[in-house]
Amino acid sequence: MDAMDAILTTRAMRRYSDAPVPDELLMQCLEAAQQAPSGGNVQPQQYVVVRSPEVRHALADIYRQAFERYEKCLPEPVFRSEHDRLTYERTRKASQDLAQTIGDVPVHVLFLQPIIPWGFHDEEGVVDIGRLDGSVYPAVQNFCIAARSLGLGTAFTTVIRVYQAEALEVIGADLERFEIAAHIPVGYPTGNFGRAPRKDVRRSIHLDRYGERPTLD
Repeated sequence: MDAMDAILTTRAMRRYSDAPVPDELLMQCLEAAQQAPSGGNVQPQQYVVVRSPEVRHALADIYRQAFERYEKCLPEPVFRSEHDRLTYERTRKASQDLAQTIGDVPVHVLFLQPIIPWGFHDEEGVVDIGRLDGSVYPAVQNFCIAARSLGLGTAFTTVIRVYQAEALEVIGADLERFEIAAHIPVGYPTGNFGRAPRKDVRRSIHLDRYGERPTLD
């Protein structure tokens, strides 16, 4: 598959078959994740690959509780069109379906981020080089794109962080050493790949100065 095609058609897949994911494909995805850029080449992430049904369902119970709490916090959306409303409702229904079935997805991959001092100071004060998770999320996206290229679906989720302590205990990771950067279900999707609905990129491009709109073809 062409790299651009893989990037443009990597989207959240929230419904999966129960077909097993071969180890060799999973390793290819993890190798792709490890090749992602990171600040100073620190490569801070750890990968917890969960295949055990017992552990998956324990994580799923936590995920459902977190999702229910998260849903109650969501503001009532304002839609500019009927199309926007329908898109939102489809996405929300798919997210609810994932919350109910995530324990049945054959593989979960949790990207752990270490809790370490990150940043520098000099005589002028803080030397702000960005957050540590900026060195983890490129690996998550590489993983998802690689999975897409191999016919595997993924969904980039973080809602389990609502009950992060409980989730870390399930996977045997120390709350004082790690936090969960992402929780990715992996499997063969029952739906179709394709471009996700996105706003026109031209609305977000500025030339030389914010607010100056370019004409790029």
